[in-house]
Amino acid sequence: MSGVIFGAVSVAMMLPMAFPDKKAALLAAFIDRFAIGLVIGCVNLPGWPGWVIGLLFGALLSLPAAIITKTFAPILIIGAAGGIIIGGIIHGWR
Repeated sequence: MSGVIFGAVSVAMMLPMAFPDKKAALLAAFIDRFAIGLVIGCVNLPGWPGWVIGLLFGALLSLPAAIITKTFAPILIIGAAGGIIIGGIIHGWR
């Protein structure tokens, strides 16, 4: 569920932007953010705070899109922030 919500929020933020192939860009963004929510929910790293797990996987899974588009800051910041929130909610904030 967290992946669907994070993907939908990311797509909603991108709707006003212009892209050469907007449909492909929105689909890729949704899949990328969906994967972050899915992986964070599936991973179990005992002893790690949930927000750290989210930060790690949010940034790691956002990195390929940032490299390809050369738009590092927005993609990595949104991926990391979403990962922190998802990780904290799913695995706890301790």
